[in-house]
Amino acid sequence: MIDFKNVSKTYPNGTHALYDVSLHIDKGEFVFIVGASGAGKSTFLKLIMHEESPTSGEIVINGNKISTLKRRQVPYLRRHMGIVFQDFRLIEKMSVFDNVAFAMRAVGESTSVIKKRVPYVLDLVGLKNKMKNKPSELSGGEQQRVSLARALVNNPEIIIADEPTGNVDPEMSHEIIELLNEINAKGTTVLVVTHEHELVREFNQRVITINHGRIIGDTGNSEIGDIDVSEYYEDIPQYPDNAVVIPD
Repeated sequence: MIDFKNVSKTYPNGTHALYDVSLHIDKGEFVFIVGASGAGKSTFLKLIMHEESPTSGEIVINGNKISTLKRRQVPYLRRHMGIVFQDFRLIEKMSVFDNVAFAMRAVGESTSVIKKRVPYVLDLVGLKNKMKNKPSELSGGEQQRVSLARALVNNPEIIIADEPTGNVDPEMSHEIIELLNEINAKGTTVLVVTHEHELVREFNQRVITINHGRIIGDTGNSEIGDIDVSEYYEDIPQYPDNAVVIPD
């Protein structure tokens, strides 16, 4: 499903974001990705979505070598992905229905299919009765569930959730991860970047820990092993994303 083979990423300004990362994520896995700010998590996701290209190494997604993809092929790669953002990214002037339908219209789906699929997906996230509401009329948790519905509506093979609980309360955080867990149980691969290590412990899924651009823990890899993820939130200085960190 997802393979990183000795992947490193250095930005044009000299920022070293990832160093020699190798990992494999199977189809249908649920994976938490954790680490302090600036550890390289955002770059890791951008490489999977092909928003960035590796400086060295190879990335393979669903059998496609990312380095050989032509620009016109990238949208087709992303059609197999659903993205959930921390800041929701909903269009305020559109209703809940149209925010979700927008993702289907973008890939050329027919109106008849949209009319059937959108209510179904909104029902899955518990918002079928909010279809006509605008985002401003919803709570933060409800807006995040709309974002999740939008990510799900095209039936992607991979869900990528970047801090999906960052702007919701603890109870809703649990509900969001529970929804993702249920989606995963139906066979969808789920990647979740999070700082909430209590949720990570509670849901007991695979955990990949990134620190200063390197994988230092992977509960799915016996060679790297399991670690206590909490220390990588509290004891590591909080650098800006993609900061250059010079070892002591």
